[in-house]
Amino acid sequence: MIKDITLGQYYPADSVLHKLDPRVKLVATLVFIASLFLVKSWVGYGAATLFLVLVIRLSRVPFSFMVRGLRAIIMLLMITVVFNLFLTPGERVLVRFWKLTITDEGLRTAMFMAVRLIYLIIGSSVMTLTTTPNDLTDGMERLMGPLKKLRVPVHEVAMMMSIALRFIPILMEETDKIMKAQIARGADFESGNLIQKAKSLVPLLVPLFISAFRRANDLAMAMEARCYHGGEGRTKMKPLYYEGRDYRAYAALLLYLAVIIGIRVLGNYVRIL
Repeated sequence: MIKDITLGQYYPADSVLHKLDPRVKLVATLVFIASLFLVKSWVGYGAATLFLVLVIRLSRVPFSFMVRGLRAIIMLLMITVVFNLFLTPGERVLVRFWKLTITDEGLRTAMFMAVRLIYLIIGSSVMTLTTTPNDLTDGMERLMGPLKKLRVPVHEVAMMMSIALRFIPILMEETDKIMKAQIARGADFESGNLIQKAKSLVPLLVPLFISAFRRANDLAMAMEARCYHGGEGRTKMKPLYYEGRDYRAYAALLLYLAVIIGIRVLGNYVRIL
């Protein structure tokens, strides 16, 4: 389960998506996430599916490696589906069991929420799998540049987000090592009910938190030893410049957003009629 988390990992490959400017990929991820909340029909999700499939094909990241990250959210996905399935009211009742009822609107909402959550994870994973942490930091800092006029510490915020993404695979690897060490000492993380499983995680979480704080302290000392003082006056080893493929990617992104908005508006118009 620990090795299945792909968010924050980088998959090296020679693809068009890897060569894009990180600002393009950040904007595309935000637009894709926003589009998932705009669609209200299967036609809209069909357009989002085609767009996501095309992006995955262009990334040249194996699909089996990308969907591994979904295993870590199976429990969250099941809870979301169950709550929407039984707690969403509707006019037409499909199944009635004791005090629980499944309506047509509840079934539709549960399916939409499941697809939306899956696409959110895969879409975010595409960005991190095709972009190095350094490029993500530079891209976020450039995109948030106008906020400097409002005295927002843009560089510090981008650096913290980059460090957090970089620490995800490191902490997952550390968790796997601690878990194997505890199992070798007789710990059992699988058997028992939910409360017993939660109690069995205490020997895992305590050393993990200690290791995380130790790594954070070592990183802070290393940055101070190198006289790191933030982004003011600092130059970039690899400055970001837009190229032709970046503008074409923006055009494709605008086309996708226009299609999603058109489907939403057309759906509302047909419903009114």
